[in-house]
Amino acid sequence: MSNFLLETYGMQILDGAAEGEDPVRWQVRELLSGMYPPGAFERRREQRYPLPKLIQLRPIAADGTTPLGPVVIVSGKHISETGLSFFHPEPLPYRLVAATLEKLDGTHCAFVIDVGWCRFTQLGWYESGGKFIRQIDGPQPPIAGKPAAAGSIDPAATWAANSTGEGI
Repeated sequence: MSNFLLETYGMQILDGAAEGEDPVRWQVRELLSGMYPPGAFERRREQRYPLPKLIQLRPIAADGTTPLGPVVIVSGKHISETGLSFFHPEPLPYRLVAATLEKLDGTHCAFVIDVGWCRFTQLGWYESGGKFIRQIDGPQPPIAGKPAAAGSIDPAATWAANSTGEGI
């Protein structure tokens, strides 16, 4: 986040003490300026966007369809046009996963992701990320634990029954 972005959100650039200013706002500004210093070198080619959403990860085999383990719910961090990063409380023993995300309209989209990196955070969680390999076409299962709408077809059952690898 650049100073321009901080100013866009109505936040002044930190340039000294702000007398009489709310101490909470000052602390938040100080935190953000440390996280997004001016002129920071960005090595990535694609713009990253915050992704404060829950993501369902389903470990899959190299064929792109065969489930290899239980579904894991992770917390999104960033997304770009080429991949995403996320936080999770336990190590992930799989590299290839199907990631299901909920869109604003309540429908779901899914991608096969090659999880290429992982690091342990100071707070005891893991941060991982990977590249999108391909989109998974067809109905997607709902985020685990979220009930389907009354009278609707269960998308999880439909997705499981139609997961033949076509379109993946």
